Amino acid sequence: MINWHHHIEVNERVLVGKPVVKGTRLSVEFLLALFAEGWSEAQVLENYPNLTREDLLAVFAFSAHCLHDEQFFTIALAAS
Repeated sequence: MINWHHHIEVNERVLVGKPVVKGTRLSVEFLLALFAEGWSEAQVLENYPNLTREDLLAVFAFSAHCLHDEQFFTIALAAS
């Protein structure tokens, strides 16, 4: 797995401390949203030529790391 620490940084002076790809103002959240909207890797790299494939892999590795120890619970909603 790629070492996301080499590609992702948190700096309170950049996007109010959101995790971004180092040397950019492109947040992990923004890049994930592009993929969620259906953008391909090629489209992202074409539109943001300062990014590398390794940067994108680091976005996913960082996200996986953040979710690794999270616990999710199902809450049943009462019928109305």
